[in-house]
Amino acid sequence: MTLSTLRRAPPVWRISALVLMLIFAVLTLFPLLWLAYSSLKPHAEIIRYPLSLPKAPSLNNYFRAWGMGSLGVSLANSFIYTITATGATLLLALAAGFGITKFPFKFNGFFMGAFALGLMITVHAIIIPLFLVEVKIGIINRRLGVILPYIAFDLPMSVMIAISYLKGIPGAIIESAEIDGAKYGYLFWRIILPLSTPVIATMVILSFLRHWNEFLFVFIFTTKAALKSLPVAITQFAGRQNTEYGLQYASLVIGIFPMILFYCIFHAQLIKGFGEGSLKE
Repeated sequence: MTLSTLRRAPPVWRISALVLMLIFAVLTLFPLLWLAYSSLKPHAEIIRYPLSLPKAPSLNNYFRAWGMGSLGVSLANSFIYTITATGATLLLALAAGFGITKFPFKFNGFFMGAFALGLMITVHAIIIPLFLVEVKIGIINRRLGVILPYIAFDLPMSVMIAISYLKGIPGAIIESAEIDGAKYGYLFWRIILPLSTPVIATMVILSFLRHWNEFLFVFIFTTKAALKSLPVAITQFAGRQNTEYGLQYASLVIGIFPMILFYCIFHAQLIKGFGEGSLKE
């Protein structure tokens, strides 16, 4: 329901909608606020008073979690995996969408169907064959062994988003540039990319969030602590013999803070990208 529609609705509907949105906001924000202030409490206080505010807020849990869990290394790995995979996915998806939408060829439908089929392939269905392949080609326990699956599983959705958006760019622009002697590389870098700013923002945000939160690939394909990402490193504080809830909560806050900050900075671009038709037919 849009704001203009809400204003035109009867008072009962407006009040009901506002109450529902308020309830949803509380249910969404309270767990995050609880996690944040609970991370400032010692373990004993968390056990005795789980819902109360901290009596003497302290950052001790953060310092201990950062040192004990080597979260600095894991945080750096998460940024390396996420930024590299997001950038590669973005360029490959836009290039594929550009070729499919603006240069129709004999197997155009086949490639579109292949990307659409990729949306239905789940990670758990191919994780064992993928692991065996990585062992065979020697990229297990390497960053490349994590980044390549990231790109492969993110490409289908990104390509479909790119195709939907690039269909709306007039073909006359491409034809005019070709008449003037522009090559494919020039068309892509100087015309397609600048015109695709809204969908680029959308794709970057969606890819960033997916890659940042990914757990299974890093957990399966790496055994070295120096290669672990932040989501995997956080699990070391949640073992059966480890009941330090303060450390768990602090590490979780460290893990979700970059994601929340990233979304707060770029949420306007995300809304604009969807609004300008990045997912329209």
